[in-house]
Amino acid sequence: MSTKRWMAVFALTLFLSSCEKIIFKKKGDSTNARENFDYLWEQMDKRYAYFSYKGVDWNAMRTKYSPRVYDGMSEDSLFNVMGAMLDELRDGHTNLISPFNISVFDIDLLGPENIDERVVLENYLGTDRTITGPFQHNFLKNKQVGYVRFPSFPGSVDDVQLDYILDKYKDTKGLIFDIRQNGGGAIFDAYSILSRFISKQEFVYTSRGKVGEGHNDFGELKESRLSPSQSIRYTKKVVVLTDRGTYSSGSFFSLMAKAIDNMVVIGDTTGGGFGLPNGGQLPNGWTYRFSITQTLDIFGNNFENGLPPDKRVLVNNANLQLGIDDVIEAAINEIL
Repeated sequence: MSTKRWMAVFALTLFLSSCEKIIFKKKGDSTNARENFDYLWEQMDKRYAYFSYKGVDWNAMRTKYSPRVYDGMSEDSLFNVMGAMLDELRDGHTNLISPFNISVFDIDLLGPENIDERVVLENYLGTDRTITGPFQHNFLKNKQVGYVRFPSFPGSVDDVQLDYILDKYKDTKGLIFDIRQNGGGAIFDAYSILSRFISKQEFVYTSRGKVGEGHNDFGELKESRLSPSQSIRYTKKVVVLTDRGTYSSGSFFSLMAKAIDNMVVIGDTTGGGFGLPNGGQLPNGWTYRFSITQTLDIFGNNFENGLPPDKRVLVNNANLQLGIDDVIEAAINEIL
């Protein structure tokens, strides 16, 4: 599946999933192009959380795209106009969904993948790897390091899986948790995993939501804290690997990891995506979603456009030809 199609399916999955509650307006019966365009623009204007942060003049977007809407235009043409307007936000959490198309801004194309999956499989995971639910893992460096590949947050992570993995690598000097090209998913998976790497409650981020119709009408910041699991925990060094394809729940995971003393983030800047998406339904029945909250790190910084790693390391193409992943090697050096 291509990157764009995968992200589109992911966006639709999130839109319909129980982990992100969507508030739907009662469906009307208007197919009038102007009415649907204006409705979408107005909903965004009142509720979207990142206009100021992104420096987007939403009134200017209406001036730019409104003349392209006319009576009798096809549904496909109307979709393309509204999708192009939403793309101006450069936000992977902003989508328009119709029966025939989904508008998606491909955040992961803003930077290199910073990973070659075949190199990882052949030279680090190996054919003798263990597959535990959504995790693939193996020992590295004569069993001194544990390596775990986790490409999505499927919402199916459970205690049996985590107990098995952490018991398997309990005698290692450190653990590598590779979430490069992880486009997100169920945020509660991130909490379940990270609760295994702490011994005390940790303050991990703050968040605030829109409370008024003005672009900067936000409520008070609320602190989020992570509590340690009562099951098996691993409190030695844990290195998280990221790249621009690390998005949404992947970015949240990285943000929380940076707040934990025994965790280090190595690789490239993530794709961001820290806003909680919510949405509704247009008069013609199409649905939409966009971010209605902001998330800040423990120091008050907003990294919606991408969270930088603690140590930036990019793969070297010449080394990849030799089967060497520079990001994994940097993580091994960090541990050993």
